[in-house]
Amino acid sequence: MDLAASPPGAEWPATLDVAGLHDEGWRPTPFQTFVLKIHSRCDLACRYCYMYELKDSRWVDQPRSMSTAVARWTAGRIGEHVRAHRLSSVEVVFHGGEPLLAGSERIRALVEILRTGVDCPVRITIQTNGLRLSDEYLALFDELNVRIGVSLDGDATATGRHRLFRNGESSHGRVVESLRRLTADHSRLFAGLLCTIDLRNDPLSTYEALLEFEPPSIDFLLPHGTWSDPPPGRPPDASTPYADWLIEIFDHWYRRPRTSIRLFAEIMHLLLGGASGLESIGLSPVGVLVIETDGSIEQSDYLKAAYDGATVTGLHVRTDPLDRALALPGFAARQIGLTAMSAECLACPVVEVCGAGLYAHRYRAGNGFKNPSVYCTDLRALIDHIRRTMERDLEAWR
Repeated sequence: MDLAASPPGAEWPATLDVAGLHDEGWRPTPFQTFVLKIHSRCDLACRYCYMYELKDSRWVDQPRSMSTAVARWTAGRIGEHVRAHRLSSVEVVFHGGEPLLAGSERIRALVEILRTGVDCPVRITIQTNGLRLSDEYLALFDELNVRIGVSLDGDATATGRHRLFRNGESSHGRVVESLRRLTADHSRLFAGLLCTIDLRNDPLSTYEALLEFEPPSIDFLLPHGTWSDPPPGRPPDASTPYADWLIEIFDHWYRRPRTSIRLFAEIMHLLLGGASGLESIGLSPVGVLVIETDGSIEQSDYLKAAYDGATVTGLHVRTDPLDRALALPGFAARQIGLTAMSAECLACPVVEVCGAGLYAHRYRAGNGFKNPSVYCTDLRALIDHIRRTMERDLEAWR
């Protein structure tokens, strides 16, 4: 087949020989993080949302909420996977849409089903836009020991660019109220903040606005895009606008780290010879699985930014053990390290740190995912800057 003319889904890694990998001694890493789409709709209309605003429109056919039956099948499959691979613990992330739209009673039931149906500790986090994070929810999550991650893009101006209600109003004020409730009486549950970068926002002002809530960690996220549909402000040249934005924060943070910024911490750890815990950097095997509200077993949901149906496996928790997903090329490709890298990446001196970035950002229509990241120049510039900064400090200690 001419890969240059391959339709979406038939490109690499569809041609990856997983059986051949097994014959050569490779073995998959079991799933240890399970993203459960407990509600498939949202009460915001964020302009950059990969669920509703980019390539994939299959959400319209999903049930609004995960049913009790699907939850029980899911817990059974996770439990089966835990026993088969002798896992000591797993992480479950309640996701959406907006997961709080599922309602407190449904969420309580889901937590109880998971914790009684899986024979190991189950750490549960809910990732929310914060709009409905009421005192009732906070008391429930305190009782159930559910950690809470909140999405916020910075100050009122920054958040108002994208995180909007359908009538165009900003969500900033409502989210700030929720965060104040969370940090006042339930700070032990606070998992951190997710912030999607917009180059129009001043980086230090954005960082300081997030620090106001004393988050235990901050994830700065590159907006989703591919070679076929580049992200905003990412021209097809060697410029580094996103690196420049992040470096300004890094230099400030590095001298006075008032919280964990996971991207920076992971790059530093990798430069010192460690392994990454983030999908967006490094070569560590990815052990993340998504289960939709209807029970479909899918690949990481951010792949919806690549093309319609990019996450589909054809598997379902009612009928399929999770190990069947491990045998699929799409999952194997994110576990085989350098074997999944393009020739350009293999020739790069920082490939083991960069890891070609987030998998979705490598996509190019016609040849699939065996490409550098669309953020290649930004990632190289950021990694090189952090390396030089660390080398200067290490040299000063000699």
